[in-house]
Amino acid sequence: MEGTNIIIATPGRLLQHLTLGYAKFDKIRHLILDEADRMLDMGFYEDIKQIIKYIPENRQTLMFSATMPPKIGKLAQTILKNPEIITLSVSKPTEKVKQTAYLAYNNQKIGVVNHILDNNPDYDSIIIFTSTKKNISQIVRNLSKKNYGTKIQGISSDLEQHEREQVLMKFRSKETKILVATDVLSRGIDIKGINLVINFDVPSDAVDYVHRIGRTARADSKGEAITLINESDINKFHSIEKLIENTIEKVPIPEELGEAPAWKERTEYKGNINKKKKPVSSENKTGKKPFYRKPKPKSPNAI
Repeated sequence: MEGTNIIIATPGRLLQHLTLGYAKFDKIRHLILDEADRMLDMGFYEDIKQIIKYIPENRQTLMFSATMPPKIGKLAQTILKNPEIITLSVSKPTEKVKQTAYLAYNNQKIGVVNHILDNNPDYDSIIIFTSTKKNISQIVRNLSKKNYGTKIQGISSDLEQHEREQVLMKFRSKETKILVATDVLSRGIDIKGINLVINFDVPSDAVDYVHRIGRTARADSKGEAITLINESDINKFHSIEKLIENTIEKVPIPEELGEAPAWKERTEYKGNINKKKKPVSSENKTGKKPFYRKPKPKSPNAI
């Protein structure tokens, strides 16, 4: 076999080939890790370290990451030598995405989602993002009570590769109308015709918001993005609005769902952090005003 010049693979699948012994990487000159932060979120840290053992030390390594959490910094120190760091500004959401938000307590969120879906019956391709894998099955189960049936599915890194591919194939073909996913799906997947993105909760990283809503309004189409904000996530949403340089409309929830949280401005430290402290005398470290005894007048007969 003549081999190939470029290999594109996921860490897990690539490591399988390497451990079987027939893939030879002793002549690799370039290693590129794309979406490095997401690979670590999916649990590929140890796999990447194992793959690097098969690659010559004399190589060029490029690592791309939208965020820089501590674990990414640790990985960079391990696999990069005297790296040059290039930081680019985050792209803003396209104006073709209509962005709105609802303030809702956690126990009101399913009711708000049902309200959104009932008022948009023509939407046939919807992604609901949640920040934790454990929420996926709960959201799918609760929404299935509204007779969405097989039209709703969940996807996460807990599924095997072939299972994820089957779920995505059904979503692309519109056999599945609603897909509930974690941020793993927010990048690197281009599915045309997604009408609506619902953020079931506010992402911890403002950049993830941009990636999430970027799944809709692709190419020349329009789309809608709706975020549900609980009382604890208001400051996170302030960070998102600051990042995208836009104030997003807050829509009231239906009256039958009860009273919702009130929107609050960002909480700031109210003290004067710029107030300078008076220097402490080097002879008096307590910070108290030094005490000086008035000297006695000298005697006229003193020498």
